Amino acid sequence: MSLSDFYDAHPHYNTRLLLNVRDSQNDVVTAASAAVELMKKEKVEAIMGPVTSMQASFVVNLGDKAHVPIISFTATSPSLTSLGSSYFFRIAQNDSSQVDAITDIIQSFSWRQAVPIYIDNDYGRAIIPFLTNSLQQANIRVPYLAVISPSATVDQIEEQLYKLMTMQTRVFVVHMLNNPGSTLFAIADRIGMMSQGYVWIVTNGMANTLASLDSSEMEAMQGVIGVKTYVPKSKRMVEFQARWKRRFLQENPTMVDANINVFGLWAYDATTALASAVERANNNNTKLGFENTTTNTSSNFSDMDNLGVSHSGEELRDALSDTRFSGLAGEFSLINGQLDATTFQIINVNGNGEKVIGYWTPQKGLTRNLSSSSSSGGGGLNNNNNNLGAMIWPGDSYSVPKGWEIPTNGKKLRIGVPVSSRPQFVNVELDSETNTTKVTGFSIDVFEAVVQDLPYALPYQLIPFAKSNGEMAGTYNDLIMQVFDAVVGDTTIIANRSKYVDFTLPYTESGVSMVVPVKDKSKKGAWVFLKPLTWDLWMTTGCSFVFFGFVVWVLEHRINKDFRGPPSHQIGTSLWFSFSTMVFAHREKVVSNTARFVVIIWVFVVLILTQSYTANLSSLLTVEQLRPTVTNVNDLIKYGTRVGYHRGSFIRGILLNLGFKDFQLITYNSTAQCDDLLSRGSQNGGIAAAFDEIPYIRILLGTYCSKYAMVDPTFKTDGFGFVFPRNSPMVADVSRAILKVTEDPRMKEIENAWFQNRSSCQEEDASVSSSNSLGLDSFWGLFLIAALPSISALLIFSATFLYDHRHQWWFINNNHDDNHLWKTRIRVLLRIFDQKDPRSHRFKRGSNNDSIKEEEDRENNDQSSSTIIGPHYHHHEHDHSLDAASSYTESSFSFQGSPCEDNNNNVELNNLNSSQPSQQEN
Repeated sequence: MSLSDFYDAHPHYNTRLLLNVRDSQNDVVTAASAAVELMKKEKVEAIMGPVTSMQASFVVNLGDKAHVPIISFTATSPSLTSLGSSYFFRIAQNDSSQVDAITDIIQSFSWRQAVPIYIDNDYGRAIIPFLTNSLQQANIRVPYLAVISPSATVDQIEEQLYKLMTMQTRVFVVHMLNNPGSTLFAIADRIGMMSQGYVWIVTNGMANTLASLDSSEMEAMQGVIGVKTYVPKSKRMVEFQARWKRRFLQENPTMVDANINVFGLWAYDATTALASAVERANNNNTKLGFENTTTNTSSNFSDMDNLGVSHSGEELRDALSDTRFSGLAGEFSLINGQLDATTFQIINVNGNGEKVIGYWTPQKGLTRNLSSSSSSGGGGLNNNNNNLGAMIWPGDSYSVPKGWEIPTNGKKLRIGVPVSSRPQFVNVELDSETNTTKVTGFSIDVFEAVVQDLPYALPYQLIPFAKSNGEMAGTYNDLIMQVFDAVVGDTTIIANRSKYVDFTLPYTESGVSMVVPVKDKSKKGAWVFLKPLTWDLWMTTGCSFVFFGFVVWVLEHRINKDFRGPPSHQIGTSLWFSFSTMVFAHREKVVSNTARFVVIIWVFVVLILTQSYTANLSSLLTVEQLRPTVTNVNDLIKYGTRVGYHRGSFIRGILLNLGFKDFQLITYNSTAQCDDLLSRGSQNGGIAAAFDEIPYIRILLGTYCSKYAMVDPTFKTDGFGFVFPRNSPMVADVSRAILKVTEDPRMKEIENAWFQNRSSCQEEDASVSSSNSLGLDSFWGLFLIAALPSISALLIFSATFLYDHRHQWWFINNNHDDNHLWKTRIRVLLRIFDQKDPRSHRFKRGSNNDSIKEEEDRENNDQSSSTIIGPHYHHHEHDHSLDAASSYTESSFSFQGSPCEDNNNNVELNNLNSSQPSQQEN
């Protein structure tokens, strides 16, 4: 069909291809023999169609020798590339081009292990190095390689599959052709390996030819994912497929539902390319035929030695390399003798057919469709399976398999655990009855939680690092240097150890700190009652009391007899009124509504202040009475004080680097021993401070509550981590699982299970804290609430007072020189303010209450020395205008006395003299 279409489209071409067909019967030797026959007898200019990679490998060597181009559209093994033949042309995809697509699929579902299953021949073996390398670069382990012999029986395939069932991995990559691929899936379906939880991925060796399988074979492959060569749809290809199907059914009437696959399309394009290349080579006047290069006249030479060399081989080779056109399978372009085609479809076997769920390209990686802008970036950079469409999994499941199961047979990880002196972290117990060892503790529970979050099963065995008597067989450094697959326990991550092993991320707090005894200092001073408030708050509070007394005095002075009298009496009353609001209700009453509002606000402020003071003083006298005995590590070094550290700990090196001497360092083996040493003190054979890691200090503080305190300095370490051998691929997975566990509520549950006594003690109380005195920054809003109404009341009172006495301003402006105008104004207003307000109901006439009048008379007599009009003015003749202003004020309010008269700016004061104080006051 290809030659017919080509020459129909190019009837003027001078060359025509003649096909000489040979059947290799799927045998390598037969294929090689047929190639020799075609070259020697038929003198062919090119050979097309070595079907398998092994056939192509033999035939290519013959083509190199005879300069005959060898063209294959089905041999896809990467090993053919290594032949380096310039006469070999692969019009097909190299199998190695799909390994990154397979890796991206596995990584997108977060599967961490995969087992390749391949046929044991050149086609199957050649892809394995490329596949395993791609998987390992994506941190996907390949724990096992399942090899199927080309001549394997059903029982042998079944035996291999049963072996895979006993392992933990449930993700399998199948690289083989339909036969024996369909047989493998039929057996897997029969023994239960096509059930829920399994993942099967087939390479394009099977995915490209799924349409040729019958319904029973497709039924056994339900849920399989395939990587299939992508062929862009075109009108020309659709028309060709229809023509091909009609012709095929005419020649094979017993076959139904036949479809051409990509290998047929490549065969069509390969034939078209060869016909085009031969025409161009012929146009260069290339001589056809073979030249016999054998010079040996002996009859003992083989057929291969007598092949000769094609005259047109080099021209035809060059023409093929330069051929470019739009073929049925896409753009035809050869790069280094191979078809440049790297786009794949991701399919899912569903029902009797296949469903396209996505695509893969080197540029975009996995994507839902080729026109989509979203991508995984290629190379396994994406972990989001949303880039693939919905699919069905084996067992008719729609949930993504986790990719592993607990194996029935597998090697367990040998994990060493320390015999820790802190049983809260690692506790090793020997059961004498069963002669078994039980390992528990906080570190063990965290590790078990981490293993549950791994994306694969991790069988392990805990092996205590102990002697026969139960003691630890060495130091922690000795433990991590042992031949273990991992170390789980309270192992601190430090730089020196990381030279020999790899650590996971820490799962505890980090750092080394100092713990010291605390003592009661509640009886230290007699002035502890001043500590609840800072000095700036004390000063602000005192000034506020004075200011509040002043505001009330201003508002009540003219209308309230309680706030009148001699100056000393008025000052004392104002302060008494202000400060008495702290403890009891005062005797004096306020009569103005403005003052009452100010008092209410102030009482609220005083209530808050007193309650806060009381609460903080109670706290200082109870909770805050404990203080550390030592706060400076330099004092310990300077005075040669003895300190302690845990036996065998790396902290000894830290202390020596700080400047401590050997005689100062005392070791302890347990929390109880540390408590005993700290209780005795350095002077009595004990220690003044202990240096330990923060997780251990938390246990000490939780056990003995407020007996000790953790103080600075804190030396940085990375906390506790799990240990693995250098370059272990499990470190990254375990570290990610640690992050998930530590961010999960499970971590809090584990901590509560092993450190319950910490909940009964306040850890914050065991650490050194700064002063808890209340400062002004905590109450400035409260003072603002009090200040705004008080200032507003003063402003309202001042505005009202000035408005009510505006006539005095006019009188003074008209009867006084400018030199003393403001001074006069102020004097007049102050004297008026010092008088009673006659408008107040408290001072109105007509009352029959003699007691009130008698009290007013007594007040008038007390204030006679400070009356605003009296003998004082008769002794200062130059201040007549001020006397007149005062007289005007009295007459304005109809006070007892004569009105003033203004004759030529001379003011006469009538009925006023110093001998009538009662009239002046009235």
